Amino acid sequence: MAGRSRRVGGIEQVYTAEGWADRFGLPYDDHAIGYGQSSDEVGAFVLDDPALLTGYHAAVHAMTLRVVEKGQAEDDLGRVVDKHWDPPVTAAVRLVSVASDTLQHVGQAGYLKGLVERRR
Repeated sequence: MAGRSRRVGGIEQVYTAEGWADRFGLPYDDHAIGYGQSSDEVGAFVLDDPALLTGYHAAVHAMTLRVVEKGQAEDDLGRVVDKHWDPPVTAAVRLVSVASDTLQHVGQAGYLKGLVERRR
C-alpha cells in the first residue's frame, strides 16, 4: 500500500507525518489501514495507554479541520486519488468512503458502550 496516492487534501496522513506510527509501535507496515487484515493481525493491536489513542484522535481531528477549512475546488473532487481500483477512485468518492467508515466506527463504539453498560 505504500506509495499509492490516497491524498484528498494533498498532505501526508497524520499517522506517519506526525510520528504516531512510531509512538504506537504496531507490528504492521506504517501504511496498513486495517483493510483485509486477519483476526490475528487485528489481535496484535494492544493499547497500553488510552491517552495515546485520544492524542492521535485529536491530531487527526485537527488535520481534518485544516483540510475542511481549506476547502476543495469542484475540479479537485473529480481528481483521481487511487488508480488501484476499477474504476479509479476520485477525491469525491474517497470522501464518501471516509464519511461512511467514520459512521460505521461511531456505530461500533456505541455498540461497545452498550455492552459495557449492560454488564454493570
